[in-house]
Amino acid sequence: MTDHLPSFASDNAAGASPEIIAALVACNDGPLPSYGADAISGRVTQRLAEVFEREVSVFLVSTGTAANVLALSVLTPPWGAVLCHPDSHIENDECGAPEFYTGGAKLVHVEGAGGKLDITQLRRAATLGKGDVHSVQPACVSMTQATESGALYSLEETRAIGDACREAGLALHMDGSRFANAVAALEASPAELTWKAGVEILSFGATKNGALGVEAVVLFDPARAAELAFRRKRGGHLTSKMRYLSAQMEAYLDGDLWLANARRANAMAQRLARGLDGVAGATVQGRVEANILFVQLPAPMVAGLLAEGFRFYTDRWGQGIARLVTSFATTEADVDRLLAAMAKLA
Repeated sequence: MTDHLPSFASDNAAGASPEIIAALVACNDGPLPSYGADAISGRVTQRLAEVFEREVSVFLVSTGTAANVLALSVLTPPWGAVLCHPDSHIENDECGAPEFYTGGAKLVHVEGAGGKLDITQLRRAATLGKGDVHSVQPACVSMTQATESGALYSLEETRAIGDACREAGLALHMDGSRFANAVAALEASPAELTWKAGVEILSFGATKNGALGVEAVVLFDPARAAELAFRRKRGGHLTSKMRYLSAQMEAYLDGDLWLANARRANAMAQRLARGLDGVAGATVQGRVEANILFVQLPAPMVAGLLAEGFRFYTDRWGQGIARLVTSFATTEADVDRLLAAMAKLA
């Protein structure tokens, strides 16, 4: 058997939870109605309504990009502006899909530490060009929870952004590809972190946290559901054999597997951070709040780790900064193996 070194490049590198694989096998037995008319899909909507403590409309898709851009497409006209952080996934990692699916809406940057939107800059950007026919019109805000920098919006910060959006008449979208990690780390409920704070649409991630490939667009405003249904179909994201997406999501939610997986990933990140304190030359950048760490490492150590077969990203951030990501599948032995290799190379 090949001895695979653990990957810390991304939580996308992990496989799927056994419970989700078992659910896929179980749903494969016999015919079921297509395009989401099956009983499993209905149960998923009901379960998400329980998770968020209110009626919701749910649209399952297979990728996070699809979830984000379909959500944004019902929140902004083509002449609108989507206010987002310059480090957000919709800005850097979706190949112009937000602009394409919205018909040309513009992404407008709002800076802030840790990948989080600065509330003062957000309030300013929310009024720029408003009413001026020569300017794109602020239409919505997209916030990422947890951020691409691994930081978390506190409940108070989320509420402040929701308040700013209400005051400016802007819709609020949350990119929650790692929403589970945020809920697991914060002392707040899913409802408090979303619609109760002003979020109108959530991209509820599962793929990074144990699913094979499924994300949910969760609408807290049912009035947008009809439009999103047509946009999903027109965009090519209405899966005919929807049961295979729904079965994944049902197993993900069953018994709060989504939270258990996220707690494991977060705990492994904390274990790694504690271990790095004892590695000469390694300096953790900022606080470790979810399952992503940024660590400054000596160049020889980076080269040595990569040569040994460990996987992580270093090129995007420069200056010897490595991004290390843990997942639900990361074990204590995986973390300790990386730390031992670092100590040897220190």
